Amino acid sequence: MLLKFYKTIIAKYQKYRMKDISNEYVNWLSFANAGMLNRGNLYCLEYAVSNLPSSSPIIEIGSFCGLSTNLITYYKEKNNVKNRLITCDKWEFENAENKTRVGDSASITHADYRDFVKNSYIQNIKMFSRSDLPYTIELFSNEFFAAWRDNHEMSDVLSRKIQLGGPISFAYIDGNHSYDFAKKDFLNCDEFLEPGGFILFDDSADYTGWEVCKVVKEVQRSGKYELVIKNPNYFFRKK
Repeated sequence: MLLKFYKTIIAKYQKYRMKDISNEYVNWLSFANAGMLNRGNLYCLEYAVSNLPSSSPIIEIGSFCGLSTNLITYYKEKNNVKNRLITCDKWEFENAENKTRVGDSASITHADYRDFVKNSYIQNIKMFSRSDLPYTIELFSNEFFAAWRDNHEMSDVLSRKIQLGGPISFAYIDGNHSYDFAKKDFLNCDEFLEPGGFILFDDSADYTGWEVCKVVKEVQRSGKYELVIKNPNYFFRKK
């Protein structure tokens, strides 16, 4: 029985083990920059950045406090990649626009929390992406892609103008993980993603239970994408 138990544990570990390319810089960045990062994403981010099919922009859906944004910038710098990084986030969390307290806090409201996270993002990119600042548009992803589709000129959170539109080379989808939102994010990205371009779905590992897992299965069945790696999140290249 004991041998069988250990074999089960080893099999489970092997199923979910991942390539982790963490290094000293990544560790220091992660200490200072709040965020939820599966270390398997590091390999996928660098692989995508170092194998982009063109000079078209990189798109990140969902920015939170900027950890993954700053990591993409780091891998761009490391691989001498000049593609623009354009992100979108509206920092609208549950109850973010009202004055109710966060949990049982006596003073911190959801609106306070929202402002703090947004301001943390801005300070973090100014620190860790100072030599190659991303453009961040304060919109929900569907609104962002509507503006992208219409080639709108927008102002980012640093009050810089940028012209949206055209093909993209890599999309990192890390927004709302419910099925309807994740599927819409995929369809929007797929519309503009070049052949040979990449998509990484955060929190899509088989064991997570998020509804985005259903979306990645549909992507696999579509025949339009090849799975580069499951590490443990799903990382695809467009055929």
